Amino acid sequence: MKLYTKTGDKGKTALIGGRVEKDDLRVETYGTVDELNAFVGVAITELQEGCQDISKDLTIIQHELFDCGGDLANVMKERQYKLTEDSIAYLETRIDQLTAEAPPLQKFILPGGTKGAAALHVARTVTRRAERQMVTLVREVEDVPTLIQVYLNRLSDYFFAAARVINYRAHVSDVEYERGGQVFK
Repeated sequence: MKLYTKTGDKGKTALIGGRVEKDDLRVETYGTVDELNAFVGVAITELQEGCQDISKDLTIIQHELFDCGGDLANVMKERQYKLTEDSIAYLETRIDQLTAEAPPLQKFILPGGTKGAAALHVARTVTRRAERQMVTLVREVEDVPTLIQVYLNRLSDYFFAAARVINYRAHVSDVEYERGGQVFK
């Protein structure tokens, strides 16, 4: 199999069921989801010992992000989406577990700490960009799987909670934003 097809040389790309310009909002959105998936892969490589549960979560998330990309690329009339409500429920459960493990949060914190936590903060911000693009896509395009928007919203929260736990397990304190007041009670 050749990796290059030359079919995109003139600025168009294939969707599942059609072709569009490479800068189409749908392509931009699933491209950002693909970028996010790559950052999750980086985060996995940066995890320290004692974070096997988070590594397992991240691998599951990578598969789900692939599902999101496929669902976004599918423009066929009759289609079934791969991402399900179960994925969101799993993230919510894990967010609650991770939040309970980390020390209580009172102020905004600066992204950073261990390499694994910092990588997840990058993934969190890319997730927020994908979510913003998804909002625009839902508003401008009919028949877009809106469940992805909800998933991305939960996913950024998961990355935040997981980053805090990674630092906590490594005995690295969060650095509070010093010019901010108490925002979490």
